Amino acid sequence: MEDRLVSRKTVLHAALAAGVAVPIALVGVPALARTNAANGTVPELTPMCDDGDDPTPPQTEGPYFKPNSPSRTNIVPAGAGGVRLSVTGYVFGLSCLPLANVLMDFWQADANGAYDNSGYRFRGHQFTNAQGAFTLTTLFPGLYPGRTRHIHVKVQAPGRPVLTTQLYFPNEPRNNTDPIFDSRLLMTVRDSGGAKQASFDFVLNVPQNPPTSTTPPTTTTAPGGTWAVGTAYAVGARVTYGGRGYVCLQGHVAQVGWEPPNTPALWRAA
Repeated sequence: MEDRLVSRKTVLHAALAAGVAVPIALVGVPALARTNAANGTVPELTPMCDDGDDPTPPQTEGPYFKPNSPSRTNIVPAGAGGVRLSVTGYVFGLSCLPLANVLMDFWQADANGAYDNSGYRFRGHQFTNAQGAFTLTTLFPGLYPGRTRHIHVKVQAPGRPVLTTQLYFPNEPRNNTDPIFDSRLLMTVRDSGGAKQASFDFVLNVPQNPPTSTTPPTTTTAPGGTWAVGTAYAVGARVTYGGRGYVCLQGHVAQVGWEPPNTPALWRAA
């Protein structure tokens, strides 16, 4: 039976990569879990894009998150040594439609298992493109005491709550002893020459009714403030929101859900 089932995400990947419209008919097609390439076993499902399914599971933020990370898809500091790692994927809503302009903030340990708590080495945020895709260039993280190998991430669709979670690597010995490891958060990882390539798709708790657009309203003004949805803000721009002033840290077009108090990667209280 499984041999005849179509992986919804596999077809979606092909459609999105080719730049064609996502087949709406796929919304009702069962999805298969990713197969562990090493032993052929099927881990517990990473949430499918189906109405009623749970979204990608959250995990603890940990002690090393820092707000106001730089906007960049490559978080490797100059001169850093280690195995190159690229992580790619898509962010979907509950109906398996891609979500554009999703804020994604990544942070991790370096190749020696150390976090940079004074600067922003191996830290950075980005936004999904119009097809809901993201690409992260980093290094294979080292082992942190008491934990298995992992990457931290915060994911926020416009107007929705923040998902804080972690991504894991298959076939790591410490996966069996890490108290918070979750197999639903395993990436698919393969070797590519002397580097590694990983992939993972996020499913956010965003209801979707195809083909309804998830684009927020174009004009909304914050009560008692100058910040407004649909406005293009440049670095250094100043606004008020809820009686407080804010300075823009990263150029962007304001959207519902990215109000200054909710997005420290974009705004700093002045």
